[in-house]
Formats: sequence, C-alpha cells, structure tokens
Amino acid sequence: MVEIGYKLFTESHSAPELVNNARLAEDAGFSFVSVTDHYLPWISNHGRAGFAWCTIGGVSQATSRVRVTTGVTCPLIRYHPAIVAQAAATAATMMPGRFELGLGTGESLNEHIVNGVFPTSEPVRLDMLREAVNIIRLLWKGGMQDYSGVYYTLDNARIYELPDPLPQIRISAEGPMSAEVAGEIGDALIHFEQKPEEVIETFRASGGEGKSCMIETVVCYGRSVDEAKRTAYEWFPMAANKGELNWIVPTPTHFEQLQQMVTPDDVAKNVLCGPDPQKIIEKVGKFVDMGYDSVLIHQVGPEQQEFINLAHDVILPEFGIKPPRPESGGRMVPGPAR
Repeated sequence: MVEIGYKLFTESHSAPELVNNARLAEDAGFSFVSVTDHYLPWISNHGRAGFAWCTIGGVSQATSRVRVTTGVTCPLIRYHPAIVAQAAATAATMMPGRFELGLGTGESLNEHIVNGVFPTSEPVRLDMLREAVNIIRLLWKGGMQDYSGVYYTLDNARIYELPDPLPQIRISAEGPMSAEVAGEIGDALIHFEQKPEEVIETFRASGGEGKSCMIETVVCYGRSVDEAKRTAYEWFPMAANKGELNWIVPTPTHFEQLQQMVTPDDVAKNVLCGPDPQKIIEKVGKFVDMGYDSVLIHQVGPEQQEFINLAHDVILPEFGIKPPRPESGGRMVPGPAR
C-alpha cells in the first residue's frame, strides 16, 4: 500500500503553525511529514523561513506515529556534513525509528549566504554530496573520526548521542545524473516530479532496486479553479520556472522578477489547482503505477487545515487509509472538507 505524506513548508508558515499542522496530519492518517530546510524564502510574500531543525524538535514531541523527514537538507555549504550528522542523530533519538534524513544538492538561494559562492556545475555539487554522505555515515559509526577529503575535513570529530536505529538517508534527484548518484549512495529516493519515469528507472538501475522511492507533487486546493490558480501564482510561482533557474537564482528579489514573466496559467501547468479531490487521487494513482511507494503532497496556500480534512475524508480512504477520528469525537480542525 502506498504511503502518503504531508509537506511542512517552512517558507510560508510559522514554526508553531507547522508543528500544529503536523499533529493534524498525523490525526488525519498521513504516514509521514516532510520539513523544508531553507534560510531564505523563495519570495518575500512567503514571509517565513524558520530553522527547520527547531521545527523538527517540536514535531517530534507533538506527534507519536508519523515519520518525519527533511525535504531536503543540503549538507554542502551552509551546513558542514558533520553538523548535519549531529543534528540528524539528535532528531532521531527524539523519535526512534521515525526520523529520516533527506539530502540534496541545494539551491544558491540558501547556500550562497555564507560565502557568496554556489557551484553552478551539477557534477561538482554531486561530488560534494557523495563526500558529505560519506562523512555522515563515518560519524554515525561512532568513535573519534578524522577525515581529509577534496571538499571537507574532520579533526577529532565524534557524535556522542547516536540513535538506534540510525536514520535512513533519502537522496533527492531531479534528473538522470542525480538519480544515478542517489542509487549509488542513498538508502532511498525522493523526486520532485520533473521526470518521474526516467528518474525512477535510472535510480533502480544504479543500485536503487528494492529501495523506497518517494515523489513530491504540488497541489493547490481551493474553492474554485480560478481562485486556486491565483493562490498558486501568489504562493508558488517557482513551479513555472524552466531549466535550472530555481537552483542558481540567489535571492527572493530575483524570484519575484521571474514571477513577473509567468502567469497563473503557467503555474497551473505544474500545480494541480481546484476543488476536485478526484484529480489529486488520479495523480497519486499514476505515481503508484510508476512504482513510487511514497507520495508527498505539498498543499500550496493558506487552506492547510481544510486540505487536511479533505485528505482524511476523501483522498486517503481511496488508498486504504482510514484512521479513526480523535478521541474527542469531533473534527480534527474546524470546517468542512469542501
């Protein structure tokens, strides 16, 4: 049976809101939640970019069943891999067996802030990711560790608080080059819907056979298609950007300039917009048919609680997920599922 997850988008919601939504998502029956890890929001309209690891700590205490993953953390520049290894180990001790470390090569938006330089070469970024994952796994072995590599150094490093079990490492892949690396170094895959069939095939052929494959899809549930299109344009215009723009553009101001070059209809080509849950169900079903065992749904806009209700009442039951209502006997959150 497919597992369906809920996105905690740190760029658009405060940490207390995210923690509360994680609890509601668990009550609704979602199998996991994924927390974005940004230093800057994509656009100023988002107005948020809280520290993901503080939010993860809050989620660990507000939930008891859902898995929690970073979606995704970049261990290349803003964070040294040793810091990511320590943060993930601590998070995993707070929710044994429920934490998973999602890693990727990041974006200039977040990574350039500490030294002004973000590698524009994808092969270089992937080489850095390989080395970063090696360091994380080395430190998770325990004991004092030293390391001298092409990009990173460790000197008398040790993580004293290691969880049992250790977290899985899920690697993000946008295309075949990164999918090949994900198959080599990752315990699992996460893909963001660019080339779903090509990516999953490459991942499996490169060492990922039998490993979990997750895909993230973006939706904007609203009262009408037109209203949802407007919301998606205001909240997630990056969906219409082509090529590698989202990885190399350095500031929210630049993304706002790009927003002026696209329309709500352009965004809606990549964000499923409107009130019809059947379209979401059909989309999730297509990913399951491709072989993805986990589907992460990112609901864009302010109507998070309404979407969670809709998922509980309509979407999740279509995939055999029928969690009980809370003990109080009432709705999880106010308002009907439209």
